[in-house]
Amino acid sequence: MFVHYGVGLWVPEVGGAIDPGSDAHDLVMALYGGMSKGERNRIKIRVHSAMKAQTELEGRSLGGRPPYGYRLADAGPHPNPGKAAEGKRLHRLEPDPVTAPVVRRIFEEYAAGRGMTTIARGLTQDGILCPSAYDRERNSHRKTQVWELSAVRAILRNPRYTGWQVWDKQRTDEVLIDVEDIALGHENKQRWNDPSQWIWSQRESHAPLIAADLYERAQNAIKTRGTNGEVGRAPPRSVRPYLFRGLTECGPLRTQHGRQPQPRPPLLPL
Repeated sequence: MFVHYGVGLWVPEVGGAIDPGSDAHDLVMALYGGMSKGERNRIKIRVHSAMKAQTELEGRSLGGRPPYGYRLADAGPHPNPGKAAEGKRLHRLEPDPVTAPVVRRIFEEYAAGRGMTTIARGLTQDGILCPSAYDRERNSHRKTQVWELSAVRAILRNPRYTGWQVWDKQRTDEVLIDVEDIALGHENKQRWNDPSQWIWSQRESHAPLIAADLYERAQNAIKTRGTNGEVGRAPPRSVRPYLFRGLTECGPLRTQHGRQPQPRPPLLPL
């Protein structure tokens, strides 16, 4: 690509500009590229090991937005002297008096047999703000009208409501953009880890919103009601599901020129 656009590449290891036609320069670039990739992987392992130890031994909150139902509270100065000198402080999770009861309600209703769609509809009808509406600063790109099924599912699947710190539920994989054209490079994809690979703290790290047995009952209900490998969906009630379900929606009828059509006279019975 550099040769095509006439861009010169200067590298200190070769003492100047890279000669695209030199086998020696090509070998040096491949060698240093492999060394850089290896160092990058070693850094990833060290960071992962450190964060795993902080989760297991200290139950420390490792950043990110707090789960719905919690808010961040100050937990004192940072244990790293350098970061403490910069004014950085630790944070911990504490129950949000407004949203914590909503989380308990969701778990209790689901464990009692209500579906996720019914729970979401009930929360909307009761005028309870959904997570994106309650925290607009962090969710300005999301819809705020109603509770979505995905929001209810995410709350039911989050084990941190039991008071234990859980980390590494998701990972970032680098996948090829196009396997037919590897020169396009890679892109990052967020994927869920298996629950057996999640990192749990050795003791409770914050105040629980629900009991552990209630969380387990909710997880067993999700597995029981799941169908076709989709978590949280109730079994279909009809043996002949409507093919266009979820693809059509109601809306105002418009003519070709955008005007509302005139109502038709009622049909007379034969």
